[in-house]
Amino acid sequence: MFVSKIDMSSPSFETNTKENKALLDKMNLLLERAAQTSEKRRDIFEKRNQLSPRERLGALLDPGLPFLELFNMAGYCVDDPDPETSIPGSSLIGGIGYVSGIKCLIYIDDSGINAGATTIKTIEKGLLLLDMAKKHKLPLVHLVESAGANLMQYKVELWALGGGAFAGLAEMSAMGIPIITVLHGLSTAGGAYMPGMSDYVIGVKENGMAALAGANLLRAATGEESSDKDLGGAEVHSKITGLVEYLAEDDKHAIEIARDVVKSLGWDRDFTGVSARNFLPPQVFVRRNHRHRSY
Repeated sequence: MFVSKIDMSSPSFETNTKENKALLDKMNLLLERAAQTSEKRRDIFEKRNQLSPRERLGALLDPGLPFLELFNMAGYCVDDPDPETSIPGSSLIGGIGYVSGIKCLIYIDDSGINAGATTIKTIEKGLLLLDMAKKHKLPLVHLVESAGANLMQYKVELWALGGGAFAGLAEMSAMGIPIITVLHGLSTAGGAYMPGMSDYVIGVKENGMAALAGANLLRAATGEESSDKDLGGAEVHSKITGLVEYLAEDDKHAIEIARDVVKSLGWDRDFTGVSARNFLPPQVFVRRNHRHRSY
């Protein structure tokens, strides 16, 4: 039996306790700064009939069960060295929580901050989350709405790390660990690759979009006139390309579908000594069947 030698009545214990609580209070204030910054775009989300990133998280998780947020201080004082204005989290909400009773790795683009654009620290955080999913064999649920790489902070390392993220998704698929993605909004470049590497994709009508570039960049590069919806809207991907398996009416409906997909995986069985692949329904491993499925 382990017996602690800590003397909880000692002056040093009391001092350390106060200092630790002070640091926790400081961290919570910084995390609230990130939430408040994201919340500044609430009018835009409401105009599009969307849930905010943290509302999506709340709708996805089982009520009353714990959510362990991971790497929540990532990026603090990196892109912005001023501790009074720097925003922690690297525009990404990640952690472990329960979806339909199944323990999952949750990965949410915080599109309320810089439209979900990614920096080096965003990708480093994402890689760590994928490592956790692989190590503990956790299904990955990714809620996507991302402008892709932040080109205003271009570095060669960003592209190298981005390739590592896509490799991680491929490794998860090879291990038989399912990846379920909800395409909530405009997702370009790397933001489009993520659903492209997933096993199940739920697209939101009108808002969901995945393409290498948006209509404005297409026009600037080639002179071709188009729209984001025609380039890569959820409807196009559900009926023509096969990227989207399920077409949802709105964010809430899309998350309900995602919860049902997780529930159908049978991932709550005992996997001791047995490959997870043996338990998954065959359709998990059929990447695309090119059929539109309404829900």
